[in-house]
Order: sequence, then C-alpha cells, then structure tokens
Amino acid sequence: MNGGFSYQDGVLHAENLSLSVLADAVGTPAYVYSSVRLEANYRRFSDAFSGLDARICFAVKANSNQAVIRTFAELGAGADVVSLGEMKRALAAGAPADKIVYSGVGKTRGELRAALEAGLWQINLESLPEMVALSEIAAEMNVVASVAVRVNPDVDAGSHHKISTGRKENKFGIDIDHARQTYADIAQRSSLKAVGVAVHIGSQLTGLEPFRPAFQRVADLVRALRDDGHDIRRIDFGGGLGVVYHNENPPSPAEYAEVIRHAVGDLGCVITVEPGRALVGDAGILLSRVVYRKSGLHRRFLILDAAMNDLIRPALYDAWHTITPVVEASHAEGKVVVDVVGPVCETGDTFATQRALPPLSAGDLVAIMTAGAYGAAMASSYNSRPLLAEVLVRNREFAVIRPRQTIEDLIGLDRLPSWLS
Repeated sequence: MNGGFSYQDGVLHAENLSLSVLADAVGTPAYVYSSVRLEANYRRFSDAFSGLDARICFAVKANSNQAVIRTFAELGAGADVVSLGEMKRALAAGAPADKIVYSGVGKTRGELRAALEAGLWQINLESLPEMVALSEIAAEMNVVASVAVRVNPDVDAGSHHKISTGRKENKFGIDIDHARQTYADIAQRSSLKAVGVAVHIGSQLTGLEPFRPAFQRVADLVRALRDDGHDIRRIDFGGGLGVVYHNENPPSPAEYAEVIRHAVGDLGCVITVEPGRALVGDAGILLSRVVYRKSGLHRRFLILDAAMNDLIRPALYDAWHTITPVVEASHAEGKVVVDVVGPVCETGDTFATQRALPPLSAGDLVAIMTAGAYGAAMASSYNSRPLLAEVLVRNREFAVIRPRQTIEDLIGLDRLPSWLS
C-alpha cells in the first residue's frame, strides 16, 4: 500500500474515502486515482531535478484522462504526446504548448502540420522520410520547426520485449551511428532547426545500468554535433523508470537524475524527462466486484466484473498486478489458491493464475493495484463491453472524471449502410 491507498478500520480507502462507499456510488468496474499520490509522485521528480534546467513532461500515453493531465500541469508539468488526439487532450487539459514534446514513429503530415500550428516546444523526428515531410510542411507554412532527432543507441533495456525500444531491431529512432549525417541533412533545410537530441530506450526499467551507456552515448553525440557546428542546447531523455508491481526494486527519481547529471551535467543543456508510468502507476487501482466463485475439477476461479478489455496488461504482457480484497481479511483466515479471471470470452482474460488470496465470495470487492498506467488508456469495448468509469479522489471527495459508457452509447456509434436499411 502507499499514501494513496491504505486500510482504515479494516476497509481499503483511496485517501480518506472508503472504496466500499465509492463502489456503491459509482458502480464497478471503475478506475480510481488518488490526487495525493499523483502530486507526491510528481514532486519526487521535480525535487530530484532541482538545480538542473529540467522540464518534466508527463507521457500522456500512460494515462490520457484530462483530469490527470491537469493535475500535473498545475504543478508545472508539460506533456509528451504521440498522436494528434493526445496533443489536443494535453492542450485542452491546460498543458502549455511550449512545454509539449511531440514524439512518435508514424506522425502523419496532418499531425505534423497541427503540431506546428499549435507552436509546440519540440518535435522529435524518428526517420528521414519524416524529416523531409516536416521540412516541406514548415516551408509551406513559412515557419521554422524546432526539432530533435530520436537516436537509437542499441542498448538492451532488459524489460519485456514488447516495451523495449532502444535496440537496432526496434522500429524507433535513427541509428546513433547515422545521427551526424542526419543532422547535416537537417542543417541544409532552412525550415528546420536542430535544437536537441532525444532518446528513449524502453519502459518499466528497474535498474540504472541500461540508462548509463545510453545516456553516455547521447552525451558523446552532443559533443560531436557541436564540433560539427550544430547548436545543440536540449537533450530529451524520454521516460522508462519502472514501478513496483510485485517484488521489483526500481531506482528512485533522485538516483535516475544523478545518472543524468553525471552524463550531461557539464553540457549546459535544457533537460527533458518524460515519466509516465512512474507518475501514475501506483496512483491508480482498478476496483472490481466478484461475480461468481467457481470450482472446477482441479482449479478454483474467481470471476470478476472487470475483464481484459478494461485492463489488458496481464493478457498482453503476462504482467503481475497485486489483487487485494477491499474488506481486509482476518489473519485467522487461510488463503485459497485461485485463478482470477474476467467474463470475456477468451482464455487470456485472466488477471492472475494460481494466486493465493483470502477467501472471497460473490459480491465482494477487490482492488487490482498499480493500475494507473496503461489501464484506462488501453481499455477497449471488446465483447461490446462499454468503457468503464474513471474517478479521481481528493481526501474524502471524489469526482467522476470519465462517466461509464452506456451500452446504448456504444452500439449507437454503429451506422448501417443504405442497402441494409
């Protein structure tokens, strides 16, 4: 448990609000976020980078709810976005345009034009065709685009292969060995100004070792680019710092910041970091209710009203999430080994396999912990299940920050062609 979620008088609370009371008010399943935890996580980063000219840009892909983005923006954060939708969400939520970085490997011409029209702080280029496209669009608009090139340092982050982004075989960025030629090409285009270098090697990193060689290679590249005559004044280090899901021991933001200080502290650059999971992961839970307790020949199942369409990480990444009863179990109660599953018609709709939990029955509430990142943002309506509600808590108050979608809303999006009318 953390400062956002703890037991009080035997009932799990979000801050000072009982999750039992909240479930009765908003229904289940629902994502629940703690304001105090969001703010504390941000301050850990801002404190860690004190003394450096640093910008903390929240990676919106981790949690794109505008209330979450606004919470960070009011503390001084910018945003890292990877789509036109994320950019518009960030702007609508109050993130200043001059603190927004536009990343992503497949930005369309329309997205690039919109980014220039919005006056964003920086566009991170990830390929030569993208560089050509942006230069043509900027020239048409008679503006100069501030860009950084995302370089691929060929460093193995040691994380799940689906969220590792810094190897030569990954789709992201430009090989660091080709970077000097890329910057020379940019210098030939009057509509582009190379202001920085960007890197991001992966997500959910639980050790500092992958960062050290990657950041050192970036520092060496900045020096080489300056020798080539490029006025590089910004370094974007991306995100990737992990959180505790099970028994991990990730570095603190202060330890992470020290690696950056050691690598580039003498370069006089504006530093950008883009934490996502590390800001929101442990600030959110998925609140769910047991629908049935089922016994098979050899296994027991707890069937929840939440499913893989609500939280896909266990199905997609074999990810572990701690599952805890909302009503605290007595120490005298033994544990039961169960599979915790959802109602979706897929065997992969499983949150935990052979997990030892206190005895639970139909109607009992459970919290799936550390679900604030890549939970609601990756949710879908598979099996025609409406998108679930999101709730933000502050002390004893709560606000529904995304209403639960109704089935009528969901199926009302369909349109029949004229020949089927």
